[in-house]
Amino acid sequence: MRKPGEWMQNPTDERILEVLNTGLKLGPTAIAKNIAKHRVTVSDRLQTLRAYGLVESPEEGYYEITELGEQYLTGDLDADNLEPDAE
Repeated sequence: MRKPGEWMQNPTDERILEVLNTGLKLGPTAIAKNIAKHRVTVSDRLQTLRAYGLVESPEEGYYEITELGEQYLTGDLDADNLEPDAE
């Protein structure tokens, strides 16, 4: 069972993580298309997920899930215990 943080916006955040869990590096537009959300919403949520360490941006405009993100999806991580990056 997944343990979302109070800071998360579900189901949007979980759907973003699920799409990225395919192993692909994707941009906000492709993710938005696959989860039926607006690109701006996805872009905003990606910034938050990145700040909490669940996704990373290996190159500008593209995102991939991190090990922490994978642990969250499998229920092995309580997202309430994460602190945002000070960036």
